Amino acid sequence: MKKEDSISDKVGKVGIVFIISAIFVAIFVLWGAISPSSLSDAANSGLEWMITNFGWFYMLITALFVLFVIGLAVSPYGKIRLGKTDDRPEYSWFSWIGMLFAAGIGVGFVFWGVAEPVLYYMDPPLGYEPGTRESALAGLRYGSYHWALHPWAIFSIVGMTLAYVQYRKDRPALISSAFYPILGDRVNGWAGKTIDTLAVLATCTGVATTFGLSAMQITGGLSHITPIPNSPWTQLVIICIVTVLFMLSAARGLDRGIKILSNINLVVAGLLLLFVIIVGPTLFIAESFVTTLGGYITNVVPMALTLTPFSESEWLGTNTIFFWAWHIAWAPFMGIFIARISKGRTIREFMAGVLIVPSLLAIIWFTTFGGTALNIEMYGAGGLAELINSEVELALFATLAELPLSFITNTLAILLILIFFITSADSASFVLGSMTSNGDLEPKNSVKLTWGFLIAGAASVLLFSGGGGLNALQTASIIAALPFAIVMVLMIISIVITLGKDWKLDQRLHRRRREKRVKTEFKDEFKDEVKEDIRDDFRDDVKEDIYQDMKNDFYDDFKEEIYDEMKEELYDDFKEKIYDEMKDEIIEEITEEDNIEKDKPDK
Repeated sequence: MKKEDSISDKVGKVGIVFIISAIFVAIFVLWGAISPSSLSDAANSGLEWMITNFGWFYMLITALFVLFVIGLAVSPYGKIRLGKTDDRPEYSWFSWIGMLFAAGIGVGFVFWGVAEPVLYYMDPPLGYEPGTRESALAGLRYGSYHWALHPWAIFSIVGMTLAYVQYRKDRPALISSAFYPILGDRVNGWAGKTIDTLAVLATCTGVATTFGLSAMQITGGLSHITPIPNSPWTQLVIICIVTVLFMLSAARGLDRGIKILSNINLVVAGLLLLFVIIVGPTLFIAESFVTTLGGYITNVVPMALTLTPFSESEWLGTNTIFFWAWHIAWAPFMGIFIARISKGRTIREFMAGVLIVPSLLAIIWFTTFGGTALNIEMYGAGGLAELINSEVELALFATLAELPLSFITNTLAILLILIFFITSADSASFVLGSMTSNGDLEPKNSVKLTWGFLIAGAASVLLFSGGGGLNALQTASIIAALPFAIVMVLMIISIVITLGKDWKLDQRLHRRRREKRVKTEFKDEFKDEVKEDIRDDFRDDVKEDIYQDMKNDFYDDFKEEIYDEMKEELYDDFKEKIYDEMKDEIIEEITEEDNIEKDKPDK
């Protein structure tokens, strides 16, 4: 009881994790502000070393993540609920899925949905010729591959683990809580603080990357439809504006802030998707979807486990490995947020929602927008590939410009990205505030505000350090993700141990309840049978007594009545008998009198 009280007392208090991680992020921001070129050089050196030595690790570990979550979902463990036995989901499926996307990954869909297929069409993976039909199909397939099963498997591992220990084990909403089965009470010491600090730093770089991407795309969209220049300074202004807006959203809380914006954005995204399907090359999109889906299913294993040890190609490092590292850097943020909104769902239901639905939507999104862009590039006006290669943030807007009502759709697209940006920032401030407040699910606004400014500053520095390009963002994500990938491996071991113990305990309790239920049912059935036997025996034994009692009761009731009836009958009988007897005598007397009268003489 004392341990639980000490843990609950710490929740909500800003501790050493906040201080250390905030100092690291502040140093990073200052470094980039004072000497952005040296930061960029250092990051590039780290990137080259990371890809060269650990590219194989990223490829292998993400494939194992997918196998693990699928196996867990179909196993008996899939029936276990993320919470107590009687807990049920707090949010509808629509709101739940909407918040999954709005948490930040939706920005990636919008940013890369056009860019990746077109870029891969011109710069395909090893074994494909650029600018061919095969490279176009590979572009759609690899674009979907980078945003379907693998990233959501990464997110689901962290989200499911945290939801389980948080709602079923009553542990704080911290990454370190997942390691209690391995570390025990040491998760409350330096070991747990180290894990949480790594998670915070990984989240900071991952979120800062998305901040930068969103700012680049919003600025690109504005410059495409207005005279506003597309420059790092414009991006900085966008980041400042969004920082103010997401602070307003954060102040309204999860249900009145992120939830409402997520529902709105899901509708806007659906309308934009439907518009492109109807107005765009509909038949081409449908055929691309079927072909991409089939190609993804048949090639997902080769794509997941293919490296280029006999080639100097850097394609995997700058594309697939970058995305895997970026998603891993996003894992603590997405995991904590997904756990927060997934209470009450079973593990199988959780995996279906977090793994299958987003994967299917990713393929639909990429084949719709990417397929439309490829159709324009290959069979239409062309020119998209060259534009996207130089200004990747313009990919979506340049594609929509080739369709009817382009100003309206581009404005909707900017609104879509802006809301995604706000909800991503809101979610990030919530998660970082929670992780640095000992797992408090309602972190103080001052803590969220601090992290909002730090992340905004980090994103601005990342943009300026790389000359306003994507290279610095990519580099920071890959470097920060490596230590957390190792943390995720240990997390899997921990949750397997926990689920194994709890499953055995649940089975034992279930077996006891079943035995008790069987005994109760047998007892009730036996009781009914005995009661029936006793009733039969009792009926035979007392039937005669009951008959005699009834007979006596009736005798008493009808005795007087029957006696009166008998008296009446006897009286009538007696009367008839007397009448018959006296009748003859009277006749004789009358006859004698008549004879006497006759014998008298006449006068």
